[in-house]
Formats: sequence, structure tokens, C-alpha cells
Amino acid sequence: MTSSPAGRDAPPADAGLLAPGWTGSPAAAATGDGAYLRALLDAEAALTRAQAALGLAPAEAATAVTGAARSGAFDVRSLAERARGGGNPVIPLVADLTEAVGATYGPYVHRGATSQDILDTATMLVAARTLDLVLADLAGTESALAGLAAAHRDTAMPGRTLTQHAVPTTFGLKAAGWRSLVLDARDRLAVVRAGLPAQLGGAGGTLAAFTIFAPVTGGGTPGAPVDTHALVAAYARELGLREPELPWHTLRTPIADLAGSLAFAAGALGKIAVDVLTLARTEIAEVAEGSGGGSSAMPHKANPVRSTLIAAAARRAPQLAATLYTAMAAEDERPAGAWHAEWEPLRDLLRLVGGAARDARELTRGLRVDANAMRRHLGLTHGLIVSERLAAELAPVLGRARAKDLLTRTAARVHAEGRPLADLLAEEPDLKDLDLADLTDPARYTGSATDLTDRALERR
Repeated sequence: MTSSPAGRDAPPADAGLLAPGWTGSPAAAATGDGAYLRALLDAEAALTRAQAALGLAPAEAATAVTGAARSGAFDVRSLAERARGGGNPVIPLVADLTEAVGATYGPYVHRGATSQDILDTATMLVAARTLDLVLADLAGTESALAGLAAAHRDTAMPGRTLTQHAVPTTFGLKAAGWRSLVLDARDRLAVVRAGLPAQLGGAGGTLAAFTIFAPVTGGGTPGAPVDTHALVAAYARELGLREPELPWHTLRTPIADLAGSLAFAAGALGKIAVDVLTLARTEIAEVAEGSGGGSSAMPHKANPVRSTLIAAAARRAPQLAATLYTAMAAEDERPAGAWHAEWEPLRDLLRLVGGAARDARELTRGLRVDANAMRRHLGLTHGLIVSERLAAELAPVLGRARAKDLLTRTAARVHAEGRPLADLLAEEPDLKDLDLADLTDPARYTGSATDLTDRALERR
């Protein structure tokens, strides 16, 4: 079978064939080419409406531009191909929108703006719409984790440091920690979402073109200077975005803040994923995804696919954010290359985090916890997992040096003989009055885990 050449019959470029982490997610639809086109058109229509609201354009022009922008009669593929001519898709879109509006009101399309005004504003709209979806999925994840933490606040399990059993902990505390990270991500994304600004500055960020507009009949005062501050405020209101203090063509704080919060969210969800991947190993099996994925070669497998995809997103996100941070060094009043370098990494970040948030919600809602396996694993070291406690308890009885020596020698015997630590310690005459069964019970040495869990669950 021969492959078909790339062309107009080829699948869309952003179908996500190699991106199962975000394909089919709400964020995928919110960041696709169609969604970006919708945001570009929304930005153009809002600009004309804002000018009409201040008497700088006829109300009929605002109606005509908004109607044409909503018609959907624009060819994304054609726009993408023609974008090569000017280096961005706004230039061909303005031409098509102007033609669609018609000769009478076409001159009011894009009037006074520069391409970056529209593309940056559209990017903020896409980000806002995507973050709303991400925040909803994080809320579902947080709720599921709160339920797991409450249900397992007393479920003891091995705490592991540097891959080895360390001291006992509880699964409730682990789930509460995961939830804390999700809430941290939520809070950062919510702040960024509330602060996403519109962009309007004109050719050089001075709003110069807008200052020479003449009021139209029926609005404004002839000869009065244009209030560009009011125009920017009206533009932002039309879009539901924040009014910027300054045009930010080369002041890329909004992009950097968005990049940082998205990368943090990917890492926060990645922590959950890598813990689940470890605990879901066949030889551990303390947790399992509710519906694992299959294998093309091994019918018995139920792979932790949700966790795998989240972990993949967490590994990619920092590098994408790094590109966006690098683009902050943007020369002059419009950079050559730095701005252009932002577009794809930012969309990839939105998609990755959107997909990871979708998968995290599914993962945590369906996560199965095997408390019995956790309890069994606490006994794998035959009581040595509580050696920290024993060192503290035996020091007043034997003296610190002798207690340490005894535990060191006894630990070696536990490893060599496979006998419980409590049985070996019971052979020591000086310890006959101690309740060694209680002292070596891992479930009785979880410290303040339950209190910490309860405290964490108070956070909203």
C-alpha cells in the first residue's frame, strides 16, 4: 500500500495522531486551528465595536464586522498557507474579513491596529477559554483526591526514600499531598486567568493611529482628541479580558506568567502520575488505575496509561516554558523571531496541560487502593521499618550507644535469619518489660500523618 501525498486531502495537521495525551480533550478543541481563528475574528470584531462605542466608527460598521466575523466563511488552510507571505495569519485574515464585510464598512476592519495586537489578543482569548476548562478538570481532580485522603487517612503504608522503605506513612497523607499540589496549580492558574490582558498599541505601541480618528456622525465631539485610554478599556471589556497598563508587544509578562503557571501545573500533576506509576508496578500493586490500557502483544497487561500520559506532559512542559521565557528578550518595539517563536510552544503547553488535567481527573476518580497490599508491605523488613522509633525508645533503657549497637547487630540478624525484629529483641533480658509487639508495629508509627491529612483537607 502506497502512502498518499500530503495535500488538501491529508488529515488536518493538528489532529493529534501522535498526541494521545491531549487528543479528544476539551483543551484540544479550545486550542485547535478553528478555535484560534474564532479568537482572531472575535478580536477584530471587538475592536470595531469598541470604536463604535466611542463614536469613532458607525454602529452599522460594528454590526457588519461582527456579523461577517461570525459567519464562519473563512478557510483555515488558505489562511495558513498565505500567512507565509507576511509571517503571520492576521494579514490574510484582515483581507478576507474586509472583503466579507463589503465596501461600505470594510475600511473599519482592523482600523488602527497592527497584526500583533490581534494575534496577541486572540492568544489571550484562547488561553482564557482553555484555562477555564483546565480549572474545571483540576476541581474534579481535587475533589477526588479529597475523597481518597479522607477515606485512607489511617491507611498505613511504607514511606519510601531513595527507592527504599524508610518509615511508615499513610496513603491519606500521600493523597492529601497530591491534592495540595493540585490546589497550588489551581491558584496559580486562576490568578493568571484573571489577569490575561487584551493587546492594543498600534504599529509601534504608541496608539498613534487611533489618536487621529475623527468622530463619526452621531457620536463623539468634533475636534476633540481621541481618548485612547477609554478605547483600550472598551476593547478589553468587549473581550472579557483585563485592560493592560501598557501595550505589551515586547513586554511579555503575560506570556511568561502563563508559561510558568502551566509548567507548574504539569509538574504538579506529574508528581501524582509518577507516584501512581511506582505504586502500580506488578511487584508493588498498592494502587491501580481504574481502567488500564491494553498491550498490542501481551493480553494480560493493564497498563497505567493515564499516569503515563500525564508523566509525559510533565517532562515536556518545562522545555516549552523555557522557550517562552527566552522569547522575553524581545528587541525594539516588535521583535523579529522572538514573538513568532512563542506561538507553537504556548499552544503546545495549553494542550499538554489541558490533556493532563483531563487525564488526572479520570485517574483520580477511578484510582483503586489496595490497603491490604500496603499493610503486607509494611512487614517486608520484618519490623526494621520502625528502627527509628526503636532507637529513640531503647536509648533511655540501654543508653544511646548500647541501643545503637544492639539495633545494628539485630538488624543484621533479621536480614540473615529472616526472623521478626520483635522476636530477636525479646531475647534481650533488659527489654523484657517492653511491649515489643507494639513498638515494632509499623501501623503505630505514622507520626502526625492523620493530623496533617486533616489539616490539609481544611484548605479550600
